[in-house]
Amino acid sequence: MIFRPYYYFETGCAAYLFGCGSLGKCAVVDAHEEDIDAYSQFAAAKNMRITHVIDTHIHADHRSAGLALAAKTGAKYCLHEHAEVRFAFEPLKHAQTIELGNTLVQIIPPPCHTPESICFLVTDLKRGDRPWFVLTGDTLFVGAVGRPDLPGRARENAAELYASIHDRLLTLPGDLEVYPAHFSGSSCGAGMSGKPSSTIAFEKHWNPMLALNHAAFVEALADVPAKPAGMEQILLLNRGRELPG
Repeated sequence: MIFRPYYYFETGCAAYLFGCGSLGKCAVVDAHEEDIDAYSQFAAAKNMRITHVIDTHIHADHRSAGLALAAKTGAKYCLHEHAEVRFAFEPLKHAQTIELGNTLVQIIPPPCHTPESICFLVTDLKRGDRPWFVLTGDTLFVGAVGRPDLPGRARENAAELYASIHDRLLTLPGDLEVYPAHFSGSSCGAGMSGKPSSTIAFEKHWNPMLALNHAAFVEALADVPAKPAGMEQILLLNRGRELPG
């Protein structure tokens, strides 16, 4: 497998390009506008074709380049099937597997950070049949978890987030690598580490949010950073809606 992270340190954001170099297929997850050409150029340099462009959720802190990158490359633009947007996309479903040659991407469904938020379990069949890493989007960060208040119903969403993390992510193998969509510098969570990746075992041991019981977890998530500047406008744009006025 070829795996290339793209880190945006000014905003604490991450995007990922990965796939099968042998059979020439790859995906880009959580693409950013400024690197549309860079993703295409890197894939071409590795003799890969971008076949899938995926957003882990409807982003609230930056303009997604998912649609634009898919249009440029002829790839499928993918979101969870429950995403509320005003444009056509390839719907992703629970336990669905995307095949990128010898790379398999399995969908871990919501509810996570937001109702349409998903994570991805990635396996490199050339290394073996066990997953290699998980892309956790805004659900689980290094040292923190995603904020539950962006879609409203903060306490109810925090309870669902607790269940998603403990019942789905923390049951994965401890040596599994964790690659989230954000790290320190982002307003999508509180207390995030500046280190952009981790493992399930390390987070179980050191992530303070994962040591809390259900009630304490929900209470702790009531104290979140201020919402990102221009959040409502960014959400409208990423949903394909026009700005008011």
